Amino acid sequence: MFGYVKTDFPNTYVKDVILYKAMYCGLCKSIGKCCGQKGRLLLSYDLTFLSVLLHNVLGVDVSVNKEHCVIHPLTKRPIAKPTKLSQEVGALNVILAYYKLCDDVIDNNKGRLKRATFKSSYKNAKKKYPILDQIVAKHYNKLLELEKQNCDSIDICADPFGLMIEDIVRYFVPDCQQELSELSYDLGKWIYLIDALDDFDKDLKKKNFNVFVNSYKDVYTKAELVKVKAFDIASLFGGLINRLSENCKKINFKFNHDLIENVLILGLKVQTKNVMENKKCENTTKF
Repeated sequence: MFGYVKTDFPNTYVKDVILYKAMYCGLCKSIGKCCGQKGRLLLSYDLTFLSVLLHNVLGVDVSVNKEHCVIHPLTKRPIAKPTKLSQEVGALNVILAYYKLCDDVIDNNKGRLKRATFKSSYKNAKKKYPILDQIVAKHYNKLLELEKQNCDSIDICADPFGLMIEDIVRYFVPDCQQELSELSYDLGKWIYLIDALDDFDKDLKKKNFNVFVNSYKDVYTKAELVKVKAFDIASLFGGLINRLSENCKKINFKFNHDLIENVLILGLKVQTKNVMENKKCENTTKF
């Protein structure tokens, strides 16, 4: 995925900072264990959050210990011991990242070497969890179809990514609450749209597909889009975040959910504001 799903760092409890770091590092180790060491370079904040969410709703507890790792060989860090669930989420991380690399090759006609570097990790993930690969492939193919049609509907273009995250969560939690299903769908749409908004200037310059470029043909920079179409953009992202917040409050979590609420209610707002204002994300997750 794209790395936008982060905490609102200044408003995160110390216990949750430690937990999120532990889950981040634990997911990294899980990727290495199930997909090979190269795959760890594809680690994403988005999948770390998904791991936190799924462990909570499924009631799968984690054991956190201080350990050394390759990136931090001198100082021990809190690391969540890999679980069967975290390894499966790790494989999903690799699958999603690989499809994103394929998309980059299609868009920019470059990046083949980078994609080839991670092909073995992707094959390992696909072999172990073929259904997850089928889910991702199905919805990415739908996205490609919409791009070929040069679709200019924001809602239609965001739908496949929303459905993909919803299907992924239902794969892990077959009998999930309706609120969790809706939350997953809206989170997927938010991820797709915030990435498109962030890439507006780059995609316009390179003539890559971007639904915001297609929808607002009379606008020529992201700054102009956010200013001139302020109501549209605020309503779009505000509506998604409000629905995420409302559904989050109705989900039956098995453990403390302060971290999840911090990300969904505060972190996404900060990320949206930073992307709209072209700011670096100083107030979000930083390890």
